[in-house]
Amino acid sequence: MEPVPAPRAAQWTFLTNHARVLVQISRDPGIRVRDIASRCLLTERAVLRIIADLEAAGYLTHTRAGRHNHYRLVPETKLRHPADAGPTVAELLAALTTLPAPEPLDP
Repeated sequence: MEPVPAPRAAQWTFLTNHARVLVQISRDPGIRVRDIASRCLLTERAVLRIIADLEAAGYLTHTRAGRHNHYRLVPETKLRHPADAGPTVAELLAALTTLPAPEPLDP
């Protein structure tokens, strides 16, 4: 009789970190990287990389206002993966942002 394997801990999630960051920016275009990191349980460095990826792919832009960034989503941008072809960023965010934003965690 073979041993029964132990249950695997959840090693996957429904949303990517890129989607989580995009949701936070859609909720507050003036949000700080520190607050995004706190809400998404990521490092600030990871959030900066994700924002750079999202900008490079055309999902958002930002402008600098003094010491702060203001982000602008490009809602008509189509999702990248061929299996997700068709919906736009706006349609995805409409489905993901129906709940209020969670309070940031204390660092």
